[in-house]
This record gives sequence, structure tokens and C-alpha cells, in this order.
Amino acid sequence: MVELEFLKSLVIIFGLSGIVVFILDRLRVPSVVGFLIAGILLGPHGLELIKDVHLVEVFAEIGVILLLFTIGLEFSLKSLLTLRRAILAGGFLQVFLTSLIVFLISYSSGIGINTSMVFAFLISMSSTAIVMKMLFDRAEIDSPHGRISVSILIFQDLCVVLFMLMIPVLAGTERGLARIPWVLLESAVVVVAIIVSARWLIPKVLHQIVHTRKREIFVTSIIFICLGTAFLTYKLGLSLALGAFIAGLVISESEYSYQAISDILPFKDSFNGLFFISVGMLMDINYFITHLPAVALIVAAVIVLKTVATTAAMTMMGNHLRVSLHSGLILAQIGEFSFVLSVTALKAGILTDGDYQLFLSSAIITMLLTPLFVALSPRVSTWVTSRRLLQRLQRTRTGAEITGVRTRKTDHVIIVGFGLNGRNLSFVLKELEVPYVILELNNQTVTAMRSKGEPIFYGDGTSPEILHKMGVERARVLVVAISDPTATRKIVKIARELNPRLYTVVRTRYLAEVEDLLGLGADEVIPEEFETSIELFSRVLQFYNMPRTLIEQYAERFRKDHYRLFIKGETPKRLFHDTIALMPDVDYESYVVRSGSPAVGSSIKDLDIRNRTGALVIAVKRGEKMMQGPGADFVFQEGDIIFLIGDESSLKQAAGLFIG
Repeated sequence: MVELEFLKSLVIIFGLSGIVVFILDRLRVPSVVGFLIAGILLGPHGLELIKDVHLVEVFAEIGVILLLFTIGLEFSLKSLLTLRRAILAGGFLQVFLTSLIVFLISYSSGIGINTSMVFAFLISMSSTAIVMKMLFDRAEIDSPHGRISVSILIFQDLCVVLFMLMIPVLAGTERGLARIPWVLLESAVVVVAIIVSARWLIPKVLHQIVHTRKREIFVTSIIFICLGTAFLTYKLGLSLALGAFIAGLVISESEYSYQAISDILPFKDSFNGLFFISVGMLMDINYFITHLPAVALIVAAVIVLKTVATTAAMTMMGNHLRVSLHSGLILAQIGEFSFVLSVTALKAGILTDGDYQLFLSSAIITMLLTPLFVALSPRVSTWVTSRRLLQRLQRTRTGAEITGVRTRKTDHVIIVGFGLNGRNLSFVLKELEVPYVILELNNQTVTAMRSKGEPIFYGDGTSPEILHKMGVERARVLVVAISDPTATRKIVKIARELNPRLYTVVRTRYLAEVEDLLGLGADEVIPEEFETSIELFSRVLQFYNMPRTLIEQYAERFRKDHYRLFIKGETPKRLFHDTIALMPDVDYESYVVRSGSPAVGSSIKDLDIRNRTGALVIAVKRGEKMMQGPGADFVFQEGDIIFLIGDESSLKQAAGLFIG
């Protein structure tokens, strides 16, 4: 009967939570909030449909493990090592400042020193599960605020072991104090051992498993690595979630990470929902209603305090004020691991039942508000930092950096953002000797690239003054290649106001943002998902030996229509009639005659292109003039664009005559 009761509980949980999440999704409320509300309704303090939440808590713990495991899979050890400064220094500053402020406020309010320290521990933690999930869903994990948030969350998870060890010390157990150094040493050893295994042991084991060609063995092994590593770190005093995250990093170093993600993802989503449901079940509705003023005051204080502390810590680390505030708003909630710490403190007698319920109600409310703060944080951070006083403070920090721009530069390109797209563009501009300047918010990138001779400067493109000092009024082109949609819109708008003749090119992630950016004054908007679709059909058509000109005309047709094909669901007209025969063995290509190539000053007859390569020159474009079917005596000049037909091999041979 116990088994049937457990099955009945699962049916109720999944059934009611599915209905609640579906209804809230129609109202554009995130699923995380839906699961929390479902838990509140289902739990022993709500409709009492589920009275024993212990088994649900077990599933919830597994959900957190699988969530952090999949997040680790999507990271790489190399990218994590690049964040080591932000994790150690930035994370320490955030946790220290938050804990210090909470402790001082609690202690000055008459709360005991031990209880004040526990409150400091609890409130300093943010929700790894909610924040990382939302950052991934919004494709912002690699944005400046995303990297900062992830770094702080990782450090907070590392702090769980220290906080857990401090609770028995605060409860008066001396044994806990003596054990702290040894457990910390053990934890450091196991983390190093796991990271070393990422380089050697695990990839080799997975390689042997894959060679068995048994999918069930592979899935079992992945689950074993995930749960086994989490259990090992837990036994050594670290958190389960941290162990799962490290296990994901281990597998991400192998070539089997994508297969692991596809196999684990269905389990992760199901168990992750159970976690948030179980958290909601812990909330006592009657206590919340009775103590509503106190809960509301604490929630407001926590949000303001954590936002200010995180913003201050990240600004001290050299990050821009807007990015720091953006990160502070994202991390303004209380985390799921705080629930574990609070239960331990309750059992140790440091917290009373009233303290525990007050904390629990406040923590869940901050979690419920997290999706709202994540959605509003770009606009709020941009609006707040646009105030004159804060602009003056920021100007004091960045003034020395931005004054080095050469104001005499004209007709140059301004590149905002120096990620992969910005780097590739600067490389081409440098090769072609086109003047350009770069604006970047990552001060480490600015320092490193400036030492290599790049004209790069630290600053926020949403500031009219900084754009003015970058010479936006005299620039010819502005390229915005950042991962912040709100900042991108503001940059486009300000740049258009400062220079109406400026040609603005914007990179964005989604096609849905194209119309807004074009309306703000962008001349070209390049959505990554759309360009990926063009690249996909181009590769497919190339495989079927379709002429490059045909492929390019389809791609150009899509772009000329400003992506109306997908925005409005229009159907394109055929670009060529069915009567045109496509020759599978004949291809088209064009080359520019470069300086020093054999073609400069030579005629078609001198080069003997047809006999030497097998390709045939069908046209030459010189300036604005197109010459079709040039004769044997036609002499090539530098800069001519040559159009040829032939098979792939002959076109490759002909390339050497024109480009050297």
C-alpha cells in the first residue's frame, strides 16, 4: 500500500503541476514560478493533497544534481578556467559584502551573534538552479552579466561546505572547528583529482564504452559518473550540486558531451520540476498571511541588499556599472542550498521554528520574483545608470581609458563588442587598412588586446559621451556585436541621433528582434538563427552541385526582403524558370585579380586559361562596366572581377592565375 500511496502522490504532483504550468504559460509566466505555485497548492500547508513530502524531496535532490550536471556539460574546462579570477575574487567579494551587511543589520537589531551569522550565510546564497536555467533559456550565459552571475554562483556553491561546517561550531560543538581545515583540504584534493581525470581517465573510459555500440551501457555510465561524482563530493563535505557540475565538466572535455546531453535531458527536466514543487510545499500559507508585513519587509530588504552588494563587488572588480547592476538584479534572490543550511541550523538549535518559517516564506517569495527581475534587469540597469550622478561616477572610472581615442579619425568603423564576430571583423579591416576603433566592456580583454596593438577602449556604448569620444559623428559604419538586446537597442538609437548618416550593422540572436532594431534606425540587422538557416540550405544545395550563383541569388533574395519570408510567412517566387537546365558537372566561380598575380597585364590568350585549367572565362567586370564573352586579346588589370565556369578541379586551378 505504501507503493500505491507513493504512486498516487506522483500522479497528483505531475497532473496538477502540469495544469498550473500550462495556465501560467498562457499568461507568459515562467515554468519555474508555475512549479513553485503548484507546490504551494499541493503541500501540507495548502490543499493538503500531498502530506508526506520526503520522497518528493529525494526526487528534487536528484533534479538539482541532473540540472547542474547538464549545465556542466554545456561548459568547458577551458572556459571555466578563464573565469577563475571572477570566481575567486569576484565571488569572494560578493559573498563577503553580503554576509557582512546582513550580519551587521541582524546583530544591531538585537538578534544573537550566532543566529546573525547563520542569517548572513543563508542570505548570501543565490539560486544556482533558477538563475542558470533562465540564463540558458535566454541564451545569455556567455553575455557579460551571464559570466559574472555564473562565476558568483560557482563560488557560492564552493562556500556551502564552509557554511555547513560552521553551523556545528556556532552550535557549540568544538569538534566541528577542529575538523574544518581537514575537510577543506580533502575537498581541494577531490576537486583537483576530478579535474585531472577530465584530462585523462574519463575520456578513455567513455571511448571504450562507446566502442561496445551499446547505447544502454553508455547511458548507464553517464548516470553513474554524474551521481557517483556528486555522492563522492557530498561524502567529502562538498555539495551534491557542485559534484554534479564538476562531473559535467569532466564529460564536456570528451567528444561524447552532445550525446550525453541528449540522453540526460528528459530526466533532468522532469526531476527539476519536482525540485521546485518540493520547495513550494515547504511554505506555510497561514504563517505567510499572518506575518505578511514582516515577510514583505524582509523580501524588499534582501532584494535591495543583495543587488547593492553584488553591484558594489563587481564594480570593485573593474566591471562596468551597468553590467554589475544587471548581475546584481539577477542574483537578488535566496538560493536553494540555503534551505539545506536552514534545516541544519534548525536541528542544531540556532534557529527557532519562527525564524525558520520567516526565512522560508521570504526565500520562496524572492524565488518567485526572480523571473520578473531577470526580465526587467536589462531595462532597469540601463535606466538607473543613465542618471546624471551615476554617469559622472562612471565617467570618473572610464575617463582615462577613453581619452586615448584619436579624435582626428574619420570615415572609420566603430565596433561595439569584441567577441568572435568583433575579432573577425577587426582582422579583415586591419588587412584591408580600413580605420576602426573597438569598444568593449571586459577590461581584461581591453588590456590584453591593447598590448597587441588593437585600437580598443573600455566603455559602455549606451553612453552618448563615450560614443562621441569614439568619433561617432565622423564615423562611416557602426557595428554592434554584443549579447545584450536592451543595450543594443539603446546604442542604435543614440548612434542614429548623433549621426543620421551613420551606416549601422547589428548582430542579434533572434529574428523576432529584427523589426524593432530596424525601427530604431539600424540599416542592417543580422540575426544568427536566420543566417544559420541560409548556411544550411546553401550547404545542401552545394551537395547537389547547384551553381553558386543560384544559391547566392536565393540567399540575396531572402536578405533583400529584410527577412519578411519568415516574419510574415510569405512564399518566395521561383528565381529561375523550370526551363533552365541545371548542369550537375558545371560550376560557377568568380575571382578578383590581385596585385602580383600572373593575370595582371596578361591577355586571355597569353594565359591560355582554357587549355591550362579547363575553365572558361564568360565575363569580366571592371568598375561599373560588365564585359560579357571577352575575346582572346582581352588584357586583365588589377581589380578586375573574373567570372568563370567549369568543374570544381578546373576552377581551383584557375584561381592560381588570378589570386596568385
